[in-house]
Amino acid sequence: MEVIDSIDRALIVATQGGLPLVSRPYDALGETLGLPASEVQARMARLLETGVIRRMGAVPNHYALGYVANGMTVWDVDDAQIDALGEAVGQMACVTHCYKRPRHMPDWPYNLFAMVHGHDRAEVLAQAEQIAERLGAAVRARDVLFSSKILKKTGLRLVG
Repeated sequence: MEVIDSIDRALIVATQGGLPLVSRPYDALGETLGLPASEVQARMARLLETGVIRRMGAVPNHYALGYVANGMTVWDVDDAQIDALGEAVGQMACVTHCYKRPRHMPDWPYNLFAMVHGHDRAEVLAQAEQIAERLGAAVRARDVLFSSKILKKTGLRLVG
């Protein structure tokens, strides 16, 4: 496992809530941390490459964008095909994340999960149909679980 120094730690703490919303975020971080922007970028790249941080990306507020229907589609597919099927579903434009999970028989036969968002439930159900078409005959059972409330999601946080 990669060992981080005090500057890496300060950089992680400074960015774990998001990058500064300015035109030059690495410059702003560098100014806060007393580093040139090029070093901020190099350190972030190294932290990503070594797996200390897993990803950087935008986290849009779906509701603010008008996507008020959120559905976790769940699928029972053959375990021998799940990796290939999950890869195919995960590449679909309508899917924001896709992963496999263990079944909990007899009550929960689903092993493939794919999250979709829509302006209404009908749009989410149409996207579920697109996923079903992609999965084809591999689907043995399926369902769509709609969100009933907004939950605040955060990953692991370091304390400064």
